[in-house]
Formats: sequence, structure tokens, C-alpha cells
Amino acid sequence: MKYSSGKTGRVVVARLEDGDDIYECIECIAATEKIDNAVIWIIGGMKNGGVVVGPETPVSMPPDVMIERFEEPREVLAVGTLFPAGENRPSLHLHAGMGRGRSPLVGCPRIAAECWLIDEVVVLEITGINAARIKDPDCGLELLTLGPAA
Repeated sequence: MKYSSGKTGRVVVARLEDGDDIYECIECIAATEKIDNAVIWIIGGMKNGGVVVGPETPVSMPPDVMIERFEEPREVLAVGTLFPAGENRPSLHLHAGMGRGRSPLVGCPRIAAECWLIDEVVVLEITGINAARIKDPDCGLELLTLGPAA
């Protein structure tokens, strides 16, 4: 286990509107506000997306992911983290529970996560840590890497 201890910084609250690209909006807020590290919460709705729901086989590297796609609007409750990745750009990692009627879907909405109607987003900045997402050559994913405290 590796960890780093920091402090809370600013809190940014945003309202995303119907059709907004969720990842693009949050990463834009982070870049504009110069927020390197944060915790993200989202409540609202999502449509036209693709959700990673696990690997096809638990031992394949890089993972051969299973993706569930949906077009119809779904209610969403999500939590994520934001850390810098390649070229120091903000990189959002989000996991969400989405539902429509009795059809729940849980996973990582990485493909075209689009706001339906309205999303309320809270960004809680984390200061005093040295963290980044670095591409791991074995699994092919950008993984959180922690350095000495900033």
C-alpha cells in the first residue's frame, strides 16, 4: 500500500446541462481553476454512454474490458478522483451507479458520458500531495502513482 496525506482546498460546484460532456466539463473546470488533485461527486442524469463493467477474463493484461452501452436517460450517482496524467492534463476517473426503472448499471462510464437534463457536480480540491496517473506498461492503464508530499 502507498498513500499520501494532504489537506482540503477549494470547493467548486457546477451545474452541467443537457447534452454536456461530463468528462470534458469536469476536466475543463480543473484546468481553468488549476486544480491538480480532487474528489468529484455527481448527482443527476446521464445518457448516450458506454460503461466499463469489468474485464472479460480476470487474468488478461491489458484487460479486455466489457462495455455496456445505453442511449436512454438514466439517473446517476457518481464518485471519482481527478489527478494529472500525461502532459500534466487533468484526468478524471469516475465510477457510477446508473438506473432506469428496474435496470441498474454500475461501472466506469468512460465512453461518451453525456449529461441528461441536469447534473450537479461538486469538486473538492486536495492540496499538499504529489500524485499523478502514469501509464503502466503491463496493464496499459493510467494508474495512480504517489510521490513524496508536495
